[in-house]
Amino acid sequence: MELTHKEVKNIIEIIDNAEHLEEVELVFGGFRLHVRRGGSSDGGARTMQSGPPSVSSATKPAPIQTARAAATDDGSVSDDEVAIRAPMLGTYYSSPAPGEKPFVEVGQRVKADDNVCVIEVMKLFNTIRAGVDGTVVRIAVENGSLVQYNQVMIVIAPTKES
Repeated sequence: MELTHKEVKNIIEIIDNAEHLEEVELVFGGFRLHVRRGGSSDGGARTMQSGPPSVSSATKPAPIQTARAAATDDGSVSDDEVAIRAPMLGTYYSSPAPGEKPFVEVGQRVKADDNVCVIEVMKLFNTIRAGVDGTVVRIAVENGSLVQYNQVMIVIAPTKES
């Protein structure tokens, strides 16, 4: 099944209206649509080509919530921890591609701009950033599992400022 011109136009309109997305890549069969909002040398142009899917940065840092407001399926987050929550429903991946090293592991120090995981939604790969400097204390989801909107994925103990 191939996408029609009208379907592609509708997809682009949906992406244009999703202000929280900076960059998305859609792969459907042999069709590939890559859209980047501002900040690119090509003025934010859309490109369409055939090729295999790749991981792209598509979201701002995940919403960070204080520990008091963050409860997980396997317990609560303590007052000195920060939860990285799923900004959307999708499939959680711990590495950029199958067989590659995970973005983060428990005990690893991270910076706010470090990628910590990928969430796939309908072949759109959204890279999630830490959003805070600190140490990964828990990864609350398994690689390849479905995450719900606002579900705790990773817990970080923030670096204390001196």
